[in-house]
Amino acid sequence: MTHRAQDLIGMSIAASDGHIGHVKDVYFDDRRWVVRYLVVDAGDWLMGRKVLISPIAIEEIDWEREAVQVKLTRDEVKHSPDIDTDKPVSRQHEQDFFNYYGYPDYFSGGLLWGTTPYPVFSRDTPTRDLSAMEQNTAADLHLRSLKEVLGYHLQAMDEGIGHLEDFLLDELSWAMRYLVVDTSNWWLGKHVVIPTAWVHKLEWDQKQVYVDVSRNQVKNAPEYDPLITLTRDYEKELFGHYERPGYWH
Repeated sequence: MTHRAQDLIGMSIAASDGHIGHVKDVYFDDRRWVVRYLVVDAGDWLMGRKVLISPIAIEEIDWEREAVQVKLTRDEVKHSPDIDTDKPVSRQHEQDFFNYYGYPDYFSGGLLWGTTPYPVFSRDTPTRDLSAMEQNTAADLHLRSLKEVLGYHLQAMDEGIGHLEDFLLDELSWAMRYLVVDTSNWWLGKHVVIPTAWVHKLEWDQKQVYVDVSRNQVKNAPEYDPLITLTRDYEKELFGHYERPGYWH
């Protein structure tokens, strides 16, 4: 099942022994299009400090009650590494985070979460430190803010098609499967979804997202209703329209 990524903003976060805070933002990987962290405002109990929570730690999400339960204690969160969320998070900062919690990293391996397709964790899973060869990529910044990118303009292969309104998130893998695009400023349009796999270039300075489809294809694509849960039948119709194989194959 998919959910709108923006619905995570504002959710309450609870540890096993009490309240932690609320989700202020979401950091996603702009290479593999996966949510890597929830940015949580811990409020007064941590003097306004913001902390990162990995999907690995999430036990359950109640989307209706807007509540997230994590497999952490307040003390674990309190003593987690300081990360300045007002600045880009580097690879080295992430490695410090993984080492503290004992999580495996997602840098190695060809799957969404390194060696697994899902954010799972076992105490038997080995962790690793950055090797000398990897140190030169320690400052490689690859995480993006969901809040920042919403509203970016979408460019098809020929013309503009709308602006980015949201993403659709796979609740099991945390993959951002689709861009939700509002086309109403370009024509008397509609909402459509475009797979993130079809993004071929991002210009962050220009606030532009380029997708490998034509304007006419988007204009004639099946309309997406933001109030209705995305179904496999809709996905089949969508990929059939673009004459491309579905990701589930």
